[in-house]
Amino acid sequence: MTEQLPISIMPSNDLIETFNQIKSVCNKLEAQFNFQTLTANWYGDENNILLINLYLETQQFVDEEITKAHQGEISYFADDVFSVYQKERQQITCFIAVTPTELTLLQQERKLLPSYIQAKLQKVLNLIADKLTLFPI
Repeated sequence: MTEQLPISIMPSNDLIETFNQIKSVCNKLEAQFNFQTLTANWYGDENNILLINLYLETQQFVDEEITKAHQGEISYFADDVFSVYQKERQQITCFIAVTPTELTLLQQERKLLPSYIQAKLQKVLNLIADKLTLFPI
């Protein structure tokens, strides 16, 4: 049985259909970010590990998700990023939109996809770190 890593990155089916390499890019980044957060001591208490689920979505999906009722503390990091922190479960669910402008750029310049996703997700993780007073990665 495989244990869940503290950080999971899940691209939407729409993005997977648009960018055939996005799943492998996300898998690589998932391993990288889990290692970086481990070395930054985000998981000091092994019995109380923070789980972070990062959902890469379309802007329309994120806009719809914002209107729903969520259990937990909601943080709006930008128009295209928000998270729900469930402190009692030690879990953060974060919705990150690939905006229409970004989508167009990435479709025209597909080689930018890995570095774009890495930069965007790392920025979000550092915003979470700042909010929870953890070391940035």
